[in-house]
Amino acid sequence: MQALGESSAGVTTIAVMTSWPDTRILDLFGISAPIVLAPMAGPVLADLTVAVAQAGGLGSLPCALLPADRIRAELTEIRSRTDAAINLNFFCHTTPEPDPVADLAWRARLAPYYVEAGLDPSVTPVASNRNPFDGGACEIIEEFRPEAVSFHFGLPEAALLERVRATGAKVLGCATTVAEARWLADRGADLIIAQGAEAGGHRGMFLSTDVGTQVGTFALVPQVVDAVDVPVIAAGGIGDPRAIVAALALGAAAVQIGTAYLYTPEARIAVGHRKALLEQNADDATALTNVFTGRPARGIVNRAMRELGPMSEATPPFPRAGGALAPLRSATEPAGSTDFMSLWSGQAGTLSARYAGLSAAELTRTLAREALARL
Repeated sequence: MQALGESSAGVTTIAVMTSWPDTRILDLFGISAPIVLAPMAGPVLADLTVAVAQAGGLGSLPCALLPADRIRAELTEIRSRTDAAINLNFFCHTTPEPDPVADLAWRARLAPYYVEAGLDPSVTPVASNRNPFDGGACEIIEEFRPEAVSFHFGLPEAALLERVRATGAKVLGCATTVAEARWLADRGADLIIAQGAEAGGHRGMFLSTDVGTQVGTFALVPQVVDAVDVPVIAAGGIGDPRAIVAALALGAAAVQIGTAYLYTPEARIAVGHRKALLEQNADDATALTNVFTGRPARGIVNRAMRELGPMSEATPPFPRAGGALAPLRSATEPAGSTDFMSLWSGQAGTLSARYAGLSAAELTRTLAREALARL
């Protein structure tokens, strides 16, 4: 970037940005745009990952919902279509001990909805599951050797983390507070994703469970930048070029974008979820809720969130809460209802709606081009 100055004729010149202000992440992964696809479990599979990677961003594949054979299948598909850098994402939660009392209490709370939907509340639903990172997942990383591996809810145990690092992959950790950012950096994270309270989907919080103390993105990012020596990726509320420019101005080396990509045709989301996103307006609320999984996550407010929460002390620990809600979604979704569907969305979802209909590759290039123009 050229500084503001005077020409030989004494006329003031204005700087023109021809490249990104911080190229550390671009250089690290060989990408051309400082845009990371948020690893949204469910909506993101190979098509979306490849599209973002081919357009110059860092494509991500969320693995927490996928069995090992499916992860391998998706990675094989990705590698057959691009050799660009990709990021694999995993959860690092601890599987909770069985708690029949909590499970029964939650099912009792949901029983009236079962009766309303014509379901038998006495039938035990299939348990909900999210796969925490383990030795089997580590073997997949050793086999495919992705350029980046990101973790939600902390980091895996030291021995597993060392195996990941031995493959050459850079380790990304998600922090929702400065304390979490320092914790991640002290344990060897190469990059920090600073996830503000505006972000859609699950909060990456792991040192605290108090959602009331969560910090917004544009207050969190500069504090994390000042607290750690590694590059910072801003996440949450980044839905258009203005937000990208703001995040970079606050010291972020890149941004992670999720909700904007839910509008693309490559996103694997339910018809009702897509409709809710498209029909949002600036007055529609999103909220943090734990009723769908047992952990705080941000989504568009619907009946389940209004009547059961949005934050409920009755939910079993993550991820068991979702099992009892699944039959209600299955029974009501065919009629077009989103009452019991997790409608994940960040607070800036409406800012991205004007890009609806663009492919993921077009969206990536458009956001990068318009952000550079603003810079």
